[in-house]
Amino acid sequence: MRSRIRTPGKRRFGKVGLTDVSGKPVFGMDAKGPIGEPAQVEDYLRNLGAKDWGASLGVAVLPRKKKPKRAAANDAEPAAKPPRAAAVPPKPKEKPKPKLREAKPSDARRLAALIHQLGHEISEKQVRKNLGTLKRLGETPLLATLDKAVIGLCGVHRTITLHRDAPLGRITILVVAEEAKGHGVGRLLVEAAEQWCRKKGCRLIEVTSNDRRAEAHAFYRHMGYERTSIRFFKKL
Repeated sequence: MRSRIRTPGKRRFGKVGLTDVSGKPVFGMDAKGPIGEPAQVEDYLRNLGAKDWGASLGVAVLPRKKKPKRAAANDAEPAAKPPRAAAVPPKPKEKPKPKLREAKPSDARRLAALIHQLGHEISEKQVRKNLGTLKRLGETPLLATLDKAVIGLCGVHRTITLHRDAPLGRITILVVAEEAKGHGVGRLLVEAAEQWCRKKGCRLIEVTSNDRRAEAHAFYRHMGYERTSIRFFKKL
């Protein structure tokens, strides 16, 4: 039995006692209720034996243990969260670079348009026919492409001359689309033509350029070419 007094400091506060099933006082009781200390009742019960002790658990109510006080929410500063790692910005997408390949018959229309930039009037049909002839000679023109679109053309030729001890290489045509100028496409094509001529055994490469194309002349000088002669031609 547990005292019904709930006010600390009063005489029977926290007192406990034992009765039998019928309510008759057994230990720590008087006419008004419990007067025993919890420790005394616990010692009494432990000395009764396991059977009586176990039976008494359903009757005796001992004082509840006090729970430890929880710290107030504002008593301590909350632990600082670790700083988030800075987000790594995505790498900028690389701009596509021009690529080189040999010309194909399906390029004829685009090549005709590029050739027109130089002032030469030629049909798509004739360009396709000339491509077939050049392929049989092993002199297929070189193309520069960007995202599969043709942006530059370079013709190559190898010839044997009587007065030279090695074949002569020649750039027969060089043209870059207007929208692609200034991005190194011309240099890429000329360097590819020079490499082609070296593989063919040439030790000298030449190119002709119309007198009115001052910009082209400056480009060839920048690429290491020298002006050595004047070109003459006659229509037959």
